[in-house]
Amino acid sequence: MAIHFSEEFADRPFHPTAYEFVLASLDRTIRSFDPPRHVSGREVLDGLGRDANGEFGPMAAHVLFHWGIRSGPDVGSIVFDLVDRGVLARTEEDRPEDFEIEGDFLDRLEADYYRDHPGFAEPGQGAGGRGTRPGPGSGSL
Repeated sequence: MAIHFSEEFADRPFHPTAYEFVLASLDRTIRSFDPPRHVSGREVLDGLGRDANGEFGPMAAHVLFHWGIRSGPDVGSIVFDLVDRGVLARTEEDRPEDFEIEGDFLDRLEADYYRDHPGFAEPGQGAGGRGTRPGPGSGSL
């Protein structure tokens, strides 16, 4: 059964594309384990961050914000809305609180991009080094 996100989720609090992206990211996250398995709220958020940064680069936080996603609990709301509509299943242990994280979700998403991007790594560090986002006086454009 095909899901028509623009029709079925048009009346929801988040952009229909947010539902589609979260569902696709969740599927990739589940399949990243061998064998595929149920994932926690934190694993959903980590996978979503990787996918958003991979697809949208430094604009990832802005894209998610445009779709209405501003926090981990917003992602949880999307996941539980998909559960309520029968698109996803949950276990008895799954709770909306599983999507609460310390700090600002969008700030962390942006920081992860700059930390992991080889263009912002300290000389000799490569990706995953102590790279930081260029700032005033950094000599970067």
